[in-house]
Amino acid sequence: MSQESLPSDGGPEHPDALPAYAERVLEVAELIPPGRVMTYGDVAEWLGEGGPRQVGRVMALYGGAVPWWRVVRADGVLLPGHELRAIGHYRAEGTPLREAGRAAEGHVPRLDMRRARWDGGADTGGHT
Repeated sequence: MSQESLPSDGGPEHPDALPAYAERVLEVAELIPPGRVMTYGDVAEWLGEGGPRQVGRVMALYGGAVPWWRVVRADGVLLPGHELRAIGHYRAEGTPLREAGRAAEGHVPRLDMRRARWDGGADTGGHT
């Protein structure tokens, strides 16, 4: 998948420049308070542009420099291959988690989306 799959914004002026849509997605990721999360779809809705797949693509390509663990799947499943790094961040930030049941593969917890999800409003607390 190439940058062509991102919403069109005229493209970067310089070859090494970040596409404008990617910059906007990463700016939203940086706004999410510690201990809270937004889904890929939430970020797209906040921007009024693109969709969950486009946001996921931006995060996969460019998200390493922002709090990537705060942009998540809607079902609360941790990012495959990055579970241990993410769980460390969630525990350090006090992000609400649901412990995994015995049947869960690897017994990896999920995010408690009802409590952890941030709507982008001024209220950054109340997730306890």
